Amino acid sequence: MISEVRIYVEGGGGDQKETKARLRRAFGSFLIELRDRARDRRIRWSIVACGGRGSTFRDYKTALRSHPEAFNILLVDAEGPVTSDSPWEHLRSRTGDEWSNPGVDDKHCHLMVQTMEAWLVADRDKLSEYYGQGFRANALPDNRNVERIHKDALLRASDNATRDTSKRRYSDSKSQHGPDILHRVRPSEVRPRASYCERLFSTVAAEIDAD
Repeated sequence: MISEVRIYVEGGGGDQKETKARLRRAFGSFLIELRDRARDRRIRWSIVACGGRGSTFRDYKTALRSHPEAFNILLVDAEGPVTSDSPWEHLRSRTGDEWSNPGVDDKHCHLMVQTMEAWLVADRDKLSEYYGQGFRANALPDNRNVERIHKDALLRASDNATRDTSKRRYSDSKSQHGPDILHRVRPSEVRPRASYCERLFSTVAAEIDAD
């Protein structure tokens, strides 16, 4: 049985302490089912918001050395369509990343496909509740599989859906709105529409439940 789960997640507005804390709390809420499952088995649980993409990978590689006994997970945006069966291969071959696998198998590497915003638009009811009057749900893509929506189209649609609300466009306050929405989003709505989100939940649950 593993003794600890540590998730190193991309995001949090660079090195700003408060935005990292906001993102950490948001993922804590989104993954609370897994956290409670771990605690029931006396497995320690940590989420680390690392800021930028490069910082996230560096922090993750450090964790492999400093917390070798933990089940360490890297969680980053795919930043595009995923064509490989291996998340590590996707990150190795993606221009701009070209990250070499630090010596762990694919169950340690997880992607938000194509970006975290796909998880947010998967739960339109919670988006509508958050933005309130002026929110235009019909501006969001109709694709049931949110992972097939190109990241640029996803951001444009999010801005179009929110531009007439009192909170204004999503991208104008992305570092605040993203975590605030993720805190509300229901995994039960996201997992059927995002296979890589389902993969994260099922993989971590299997590790927690393993004897």
